[in-house]
Amino acid sequence: MSQNDKQYIPKRILSSGFTLAVVIGGTIGLGILRTPGEVATVVTNPLIFVGLWVFGGLFSLLEAVVLAELIGMTPRSGGTYALVRRAYGSFFGFVIGWVDWLCFVGDIAFKAVVVTEFAAMLYPAARQWQTPLAVIVSSVFAALQLRGIALGAKIQEIAAATLALIVVGFTLALVLAKSAVISATASVPTSATGLGAWSLVFASIIYTYDGWDYPAYFGGEIKGGGGAVARSLIKGVVILSLLYVFLMAALAFKVPLASLAGKELALASALEMVISPLASTIVLVTAIIILLAHQNLMYMSTPRILQALAVDGLAIRRAGEISKGGNPIFAVLLSWGFSVFLIVIGGFYFLLHLLTFFVLFITVILIAGVIILRWRQPEAPRPYRAWGHPWSTYTCLIGCIFLTLFEVVAQINTAVYAVIFVALSWPIYRYILRSRSNNIIKL
Repeated sequence: MSQNDKQYIPKRILSSGFTLAVVIGGTIGLGILRTPGEVATVVTNPLIFVGLWVFGGLFSLLEAVVLAELIGMTPRSGGTYALVRRAYGSFFGFVIGWVDWLCFVGDIAFKAVVVTEFAAMLYPAARQWQTPLAVIVSSVFAALQLRGIALGAKIQEIAAATLALIVVGFTLALVLAKSAVISATASVPTSATGLGAWSLVFASIIYTYDGWDYPAYFGGEIKGGGGAVARSLIKGVVILSLLYVFLMAALAFKVPLASLAGKELALASALEMVISPLASTIVLVTAIIILLAHQNLMYMSTPRILQALAVDGLAIRRAGEISKGGNPIFAVLLSWGFSVFLIVIGGFYFLLHLLTFFVLFITVILIAGVIILRWRQPEAPRPYRAWGHPWSTYTCLIGCIFLTLFEVVAQINTAVYAVIFVALSWPIYRYILRSRSNNIIKL
């Protein structure tokens, strides 16, 4: 291998503890703070409410034990694309990488928008500047990547530990507080019904649990090999699910769920009711800090999708170049540019449903990839094998397909945008094939 080619190969410099940090820190964020209010617009029965979050945790664990097989047998960075490239071939591999990149860029834009929404709650005058402020937030964290991966990894490990402690602290605060009651004269909103309402419930829970697969985006940079990464990932999902379920149970049985319906920051509203008005401000500040920390992880992960595509000759070659600091800088800049575009054209609900379509699409592709590779490459080394295969794998696949079709029927307008974005992969792929050089680096 030439000296020039080495600039495309990442080094294994991340600790195994980083895996747990990205599972927990990559998932805990906006969802657990805001989406309980979205779910409460439809479900106000505490047992059903908690049951939905238990189901979300179990389904995420099922996904994890299935997809950990792919993560364990893929010793490279790049996320979804890297995991299933060999199962789908060149074009479909590119489509998968393209959609995954869109999903991450959309998440960057989504969280930047919400940071400014929360900032406007603290300082209402900022509301008129939400879009430019969101662009600034995204830009700052893109610029941080210029310093290298070591800084981003340290920020992530600190953030993950902090987030876990915050969730535990909020849970204990709710458990120890007196139960809130709704005044007889208070106005209680009527529960929403219909496909659109339940679509929002499923989208909210899916989004809140999404993010546990972040280690796949650093598979070629984490010490210990694929098997260690897969096992740490499953541990992270178990810990995460327990944190979520206990918090949601404390919330549901201490605060009337109807009073949280539609609240932009439901957890803050709950603590305000059972503790003091100051608690709401504390949660709001915490939410902003959490979302800012999450921008760091997304700007670490997103460019690595393009980097993996570029290494295989399926993206601009410069996107595959890794700086001395360990980051693909040109890929960072491309990701930043598209995130700014989405910030300008979208709002909270548009981006939430768009992300749900992308997440479900990617999950279906990954699960099908497990089945395809079991059939095509039965003898391939698998440091971790999917528990309960084939029953767990097919159950997970059918469930994801059902949720995808449900979201399409309920949110047809956003589904059209999602299809348009996916369809753009074809002309881009054709352009890359015509313009790329004949020398493709193969890992």
